[in-house]
Amino acid sequence: MEINRDMLIDLTEARGIAGNEGAVRDVFRKWADPYAEEFVQDGLGGIFAKATGDASGPRILMAAHLDEVGFMVSQITEKGFLKFVPIGGWWSQVVLAQQVEITTREGKVYHGVTGSKPPHVLTQAARKKPIDMKDVFIDIGASSAEEVEAMGIRPGDMITPYIETRRMNDTKFLLGKAWDNRIGLAVAIEVLKHAHEVGHSSVLYAGANAQEEVGLRGAKTATHMLKPDIALALDTGTAGDTPGMTKQEADSELGKGPQVIVYDASMIAHRGLRQFVTDIAEDLDIPFQYTFIPGGGTDAGSMHQTLDGIPSLAITVPVRYLHTHTSVIHEDDFKNTVRLVNAILERLDRDALVKIQANV
Repeated sequence: MEINRDMLIDLTEARGIAGNEGAVRDVFRKWADPYAEEFVQDGLGGIFAKATGDASGPRILMAAHLDEVGFMVSQITEKGFLKFVPIGGWWSQVVLAQQVEITTREGKVYHGVTGSKPPHVLTQAARKKPIDMKDVFIDIGASSAEEVEAMGIRPGDMITPYIETRRMNDTKFLLGKAWDNRIGLAVAIEVLKHAHEVGHSSVLYAGANAQEEVGLRGAKTATHMLKPDIALALDTGTAGDTPGMTKQEADSELGKGPQVIVYDASMIAHRGLRQFVTDIAEDLDIPFQYTFIPGGGTDAGSMHQTLDGIPSLAITVPVRYLHTHTSVIHEDDFKNTVRLVNAILERLDRDALVKIQANV
């Protein structure tokens, strides 16, 4: 499998926080259109491409999420600085001195940088404390509130991290601002392509939910609308292979394969589906990593509680530096995630569904 560099750049550099995912939807439509029977969209903005192999087969939902972590303009100061609220989970220390982009309702994009007091004016005690997010601001080179307002910037406008997507020094490590979760969306596009080329025994809906980063919200509406028999969240998970990380915090490594999440704060993976997936991986020698994330969750946490209860599982690409401007993935993990998800689609027929549902 060759990496589609242009697709990955389009996806990760698109701007889209929760509640403002339109640009990401457009990119998904662009790349999924050749393989889609039709597109369906829920009321919160989640979008899915339908691909029917066997109309009498199981209904399968494979869902990434559209949104990335970012910010929203909350106030324009008298001197033309922007105050903001975080959209998604941020640690204040990684927000300082970073480049950002502000997108107005008309779609115009302005460049800015996060700022705070310099260390020269801080007491020794203040230097040792994490900065409070309310003390961080954004400088866009304006001198007054009137100047900012003349640009069309208003409270509620989207702010996203700014970084150029790139391969790191001719290695298999890939740097980008929003692998969480545009790499999951890339997996969804690849499985649609595979379904189109190879065929399958199900009714597939592959795409992405809205508003995952603010409480797994779009997964509720999308799953209710699509009524799948099986649901897979295609997301990202924490890598633990950097200095200072312990195996108790995260034990996955980049390059060792996708993560199959057994337990996280949002759900316990369905036993029958988990065993079905891991049996496939072992049978085909696809590397994978069992993962426990007690401090986080994926859209599978909402999927499995919808309707009468849906067998659900999260398959995730390990990522270094999640919820920062600069996240890193490994090319082989993406490729092996695609291999695994494609194999699941090939083997998930009506008989397999019955066995999965019985193994609770």
